[in-house]
Amino acid sequence: MRVEAPRENESDTVDTHSELEQLLKTGPFHVALRAAIKARGLALHRIQHRLAERGIRVGVTSLSYWQQGSRRPARPESIRAVTVLEQVLDLPQDTLTRLLREAATAEQPTARPYRSLVDAADALQQLLAELQAPADGGVHTVLHVERVRTGPRRELAARHSEQVVRAHRDGVDRYVAIHYGDPGCDVAGVRLHPGENCRLGSMRRHAPTGLVAAELLFDARLRVGETHMFSYTFEDGTAGRCDEYVRGFSFGGGQYVLQVAFDDAALPMRCRSFARTAPGARPTGVRELPLTGPHRTVHLVDQEVKPGLLGIAWDWH
Repeated sequence: MRVEAPRENESDTVDTHSELEQLLKTGPFHVALRAAIKARGLALHRIQHRLAERGIRVGVTSLSYWQQGSRRPARPESIRAVTVLEQVLDLPQDTLTRLLREAATAEQPTARPYRSLVDAADALQQLLAELQAPADGGVHTVLHVERVRTGPRRELAARHSEQVVRAHRDGVDRYVAIHYGDPGCDVAGVRLHPGENCRLGSMRRHAPTGLVAAELLFDARLRVGETHMFSYTFEDGTAGRCDEYVRGFSFGGGQYVLQVAFDDAALPMRCRSFARTAPGARPTGVRELPLTGPHRTVHLVDQEVKPGLLGIAWDWH
């Protein structure tokens, strides 16, 4: 009597190919490559051998880095290798190379024109002057935990900050919180809610650039070296689609944590953290961030920030 084994592998194969087809459309590159290798059932050394047969020399270590996302093919010879890799893995032409092009495009400098960044800097100086606030504020950040939330329209809905600052000048009794809305932001609709250990003082708005500056008043004046912990929340939701959140640092030192939470009705297909030395500069230290957990969040942590910008960007479905 012949007994057939359960055909569980057939279902697994269907799921694997279905997943691969989706990843070849959406990426990111390294996840799609890993799925293609898994679907083909080839070890990395076998892939290396088949590439060599076609005149392409790529090390097993490089292939491993590519599928892990530790490195991405960038040099011309590496791009040619990916083109041949599509043949080795029986993939439609230009599938992996297209994902590479899209990734490179996504990592270009921010979509805001540089002129708008300059205009915003001028406007900020104007708002600070109106608030009679010194450029350095008299304090520097020891710890800043920031939680950003996007809404169902893919807009920046709100951001909550918890900060610890240390005074480097006697008599400091306030902190100026800055909000830079996305294009289309209606500054009249932006609200600031002070949290623990502070209260709202004067507020200034600059409609053309989407800037809001507001004083958060402390209950006591700090002496040099003293610390103060406080929290506040900006509610926005007035602008259009938000594709990234960036925090600028004029001074180095201190720890920074940024978390972005997405609405279940509008989830991104890819998220990544990055740094910039200045507005408009090319991103560095780009790292993929997996969207996991029931709360749909991603985050970055910097133990000692440097002057410049840190942020998280994402691509919508």
